[in-house]
Amino acid sequence: MASAEKQSFTTILYEKTGRVIRISLNRPDKRNALSDVMLEELSLAFEQADLDTEAGCVVLTGVGDKAFCAGADLAGFGNAPDGILGQYESRGLFPKLFMQMEGLSKPILAAVNGTCVAGGFGLMMACDLAVAKAGAKLGTPEIARGLFPFMISALITRAVPRRRAMELMFMGELFSAEQAESWNIVNRVVPPESFNEEVDRYAQRIAGYSPAVLKLGKHALSKKEGMDLEGQLAFLQGLLSMNVMMDDAAEGISAFFEKRDPVWKGR
Repeated sequence: MASAEKQSFTTILYEKTGRVIRISLNRPDKRNALSDVMLEELSLAFEQADLDTEAGCVVLTGVGDKAFCAGADLAGFGNAPDGILGQYESRGLFPKLFMQMEGLSKPILAAVNGTCVAGGFGLMMACDLAVAKAGAKLGTPEIARGLFPFMISALITRAVPRRRAMELMFMGELFSAEQAESWNIVNRVVPPESFNEEVDRYAQRIAGYSPAVLKLGKHALSKKEGMDLEGQLAFLQGLLSMNVMMDDAAEGISAFFEKRDPVWKGR
């Protein structure tokens, strides 16, 4: 296995092993709550991950066994030094990060290792896939704090049927990882003893494919949203034409007929 590469941050951990990048929220004493500094560092980390042409998958998780992310750090909520305008601008860190994740050149797997609520729930929803540890609690309890999950609602209503989404946000109740799986909010729920192994299996499987094809495929799935059927098909036809002309497509087909593992070139 390739040696791990690490990048220094103050509120997150960034590590690359082989073709998998792991980004971990690192404020376990605060249940990995999202501060402005953490949001800025996450943005920098995803920027770095996007530029890595060798990596094929990003795993996003939280440090410790209690929480994936407990949402925004309420201790500093609404205390921007520049008054109302400063508060408004600081809230812009969320949409910037979500759009970065949406446009990332490789799939993002959320490893939900514990409590995943509020802004943390939105962070998980911004990922492409999610594996949750059995026993984890999820939800959008903002309404009980006199707040509403405005920005993450855009991610929730895109992936969750309308009435279920309304229930999540207006009731504010937490629900189990098993319920999240039955509602298609997470892909898989795994017992604690096999959680890390299953996350690694997902990540390694994805990262084992052509990074160029993963990038093109994620781009396709993102950009076709909002198009009518005719527009989607025309857009996808162009991407398919591009795909079949790629070196990695030729390599994948040759490897299939030669009964060997493909050696991806990333182009």
